[in-house]
Amino acid sequence: MPGFNSDFEDTVALVTGSSRGIGAATARLLGERGADVVVNYNSSADAADTVVDYIRTAEGEGDAIAIQADVRVRDDVDAMVAEAESTFGTVDVLVNNANMSFPFKPFLEQSWAEFSAKFQDELRAAYNCTQATAPAMADQGYGRIVYVSSEAARNPQPTFSAHTTAKAGLNGLARAVATELGGEGIIANVVSPGLVRTEASEPYRAEFDDEVRAQTPLGRIAEPEDAARAIAVFASDDAQFVTGTYTPVNGGLTVE
Repeated sequence: MPGFNSDFEDTVALVTGSSRGIGAATARLLGERGADVVVNYNSSADAADTVVDYIRTAEGEGDAIAIQADVRVRDDVDAMVAEAESTFGTVDVLVNNANMSFPFKPFLEQSWAEFSAKFQDELRAAYNCTQATAPAMADQGYGRIVYVSSEAARNPQPTFSAHTTAKAGLNGLARAVATELGGEGIIANVVSPGLVRTEASEPYRAEFDDEVRAQTPLGRIAEPEDAARAIAVFASDDAQFVTGTYTPVNGGLTVE
């Protein structure tokens, strides 16, 4: 079990969907700060290997492995956690980040199948990974779970109804986990980025970039590293008495 400090020496972190974007930035940052990192990917093997290589050659002492798993599939998740535990001994930190696609369509033009697929995938992935890692965290009396949400959950935009609904459900799951598992030494928090400059946001970013930048007090669009640094806070012992919270990462676009 890690000691109480803000770095990640002797800490094992599993970051889902960490071959690209926010997940990759988070995996790199945790590795730089000393964590052993499980870089999860579904189809981007080369990108995942690049993240692993970065961590292994960074100045920090962290190690890394890449593991392919579709986090919507429980057998995949169980196998991934077993491999992580076999390699590193435990999983201390879980970052639920894997991106689930959704249709950019007006609500009234979506079928139930289109609308429901997003929140089923989103919640199934977080459910699978939390259930697979939390028992061992409870056994050791220590665990950090971070759920990566979206500001769309609180500030809906046209054509984002499936995304908004899914992330709102994810926020609720995080609160439930924080409430039920706090007594086991597990803390769970939500980090909620606004618009971030990633490959996943490319299809709609051009439409919103200028407007968001103009309305953001810090005057720019977020980079993946901005979200990663917030995630790292809640993955560390700096947040040892903080659980069940929701933290926007949007440069002040919405002020809590």
